[in-house]
Amino acid sequence: MAKNNRNANDKVTLKIPRPLYNKISEVIEGAGYNSVTDFVVYVLRDLVVSHEMAGPKNEAPDNTEVVKERLKALGYL
Repeated sequence: MAKNNRNANDKVTLKIPRPLYNKISEVIEGAGYNSVTDFVVYVLRDLVVSHEMAGPKNEAPDNTEVVKERLKALGYL
């Protein structure tokens, strides 16, 4: 990936179908998320962390360490 001069906090726009956006909005109502964007960012981070933690298929990681790493990557630790 090319290095650029942008701040790590820069954001980009991600387009999703309106019906999906509306459905997510219904699903998260009362769930503590401030917006559909907050929820989608949470889900995508979780997905990426899960993928990164999976490692090679033959490797069986210690579950405690996996949980700690996921919590750290999600900003809880």
